Amino acid sequence: MNLIEKSLFAGVLLLGSSTVLATNLSTPVPVGQQGGQYAGEARPRAGLTKAQVSERFGAPGQKVAAVGDPPISRWVYEHYTVYFEYDHVIHSVLHQN
Repeated sequence: MNLIEKSLFAGVLLLGSSTVLATNLSTPVPVGQQGGQYAGEARPRAGLTKAQVSERFGAPGQKVAAVGDPPISRWVYEHYTVYFEYDHVIHSVLHQN
């Protein structure tokens, strides 16, 4: 193999090795529609205390201990999870169907 052939061969190898393979990911339900069945269900809103959430929505199925700084804990209900920073709700998120 002469120098030109070697260079062409090396170039072809480089092109082949830099090819990007894409993976097509899909979810069974589009993200915007996940939890849609329970979208109208009342959930705790930001600012409520743990005592207020417990009083209005009952006991959660699971309480997950706080982690991090500031401490973030969560209460898991049947259709949604409530996130707390210290003692106050920061967000509630619907579960996937």
